Amino acid sequence: MVKAIAPMLRDFLQKESAGGIVLICAAILAMIVANSPLSSAYLAGLDIPVVAGIGSFVIDKPLLLWINDGLMAVFFFLVGLEVKREVLDGQLSSWNKASLPLVAAIGGMALPAIVFVGINSGSPQNLAGWAIPAATDIAFALGILALLGPRVPVALKALLLAVAVIDDIGAITVIALFYSGSIDMTMLGSGAIVLLVLGLVGRMRVASSIPYVLLSILLWVFILKSGVHATLAGVAAALCVPMQARGDARPLERMEHALHPWVAFLVIPIFGFANAGVTLAGIRPASLLDPLPLGIALGLLIGKQLGIFGFAWIAVKAGIASLPESVTWRQIHGLSLLAAIGFTMSLFIGNLAFADPAQVDAVKLGVLSGSTIAAILGYALIRSSLPSVRAGNAVAEGAAK
Repeated sequence: MVKAIAPMLRDFLQKESAGGIVLICAAILAMIVANSPLSSAYLAGLDIPVVAGIGSFVIDKPLLLWINDGLMAVFFFLVGLEVKREVLDGQLSSWNKASLPLVAAIGGMALPAIVFVGINSGSPQNLAGWAIPAATDIAFALGILALLGPRVPVALKALLLAVAVIDDIGAITVIALFYSGSIDMTMLGSGAIVLLVLGLVGRMRVASSIPYVLLSILLWVFILKSGVHATLAGVAAALCVPMQARGDARPLERMEHALHPWVAFLVIPIFGFANAGVTLAGIRPASLLDPLPLGIALGLLIGKQLGIFGFAWIAVKAGIASLPESVTWRQIHGLSLLAAIGFTMSLFIGNLAFADPAQVDAVKLGVLSGSTIAAILGYALIRSSLPSVRAGNAVAEGAAK
């Protein structure tokens, strides 16, 4: 399996890992700023109104929502490109490749939600957040793996990537079904027409990126105005981009490579900085035991572990899937912990689920505490499963020769 990993996947993992480290720094900086004398300026800056429009057609949102609805649409466009590539020509292109990550991801989405609902069953006002701990932050998780260097099996990284891609598909579906507002059918219909044109451009195998970009922006505007969450426009538009265009052009891969640095080093860190800042003033250790943050933290820590590791173990023992070569069960356990780093997607869903600032802060507390513990435990577990640095260097030198 390791030899079958395409150079494009290696390039993706390198960029995503580096971006994850930048994201970690952005999150830490947000926490520092939110708990410093700059806190009021930080919050006021995110609340600055930003207006854009033509004539009476105006979009008026605070800066934070432009980040969450606008910049994150670019992130979801990239996710859509990755999903399409993985399904057509990647880790999800056959049952043999997709079976283990598919079963593991299903467990990793279902059990965190069950844990959350179980803890919040007596707090109905919190139940809208059931999907928050079901999410995985691939950039953060691969950033942690990057800290362990080349000793980490490439197959383990590929498995984590595949689980996260399936997790993203689940998150996109959840957002579409459960976190969209009242629908303006006129705007939704206009968006459908734009999407149809975009699909026709893709079917014609147009190689230039320009029509895809312009139509995607127009689609985003109509979807935003329709009441359906605007980030879904990014996914829908990406699925219209063809793998193979006229001649030898491969627009999907070209656009994916072009977007990766921008998303990894700008879009996601900006989102992390804007959403990770939670003021700790007045928060007592007992606050972590409140149902909302506790449900999120334990949903991530316990639900993800039991879901991913447990479902993967059952799938392998039942003969539904097989364990990749060079990957051990201890490393699968560590992977299940790294997949419990929700961060970007968890915070994003939390912002959709709750309007009350107190609940949003509780979401941040649960996501940050659960993700931090998961990152530390996952790092330690995988590190203990790897060969020594000296042995790892010897293997790397042998492979180079």
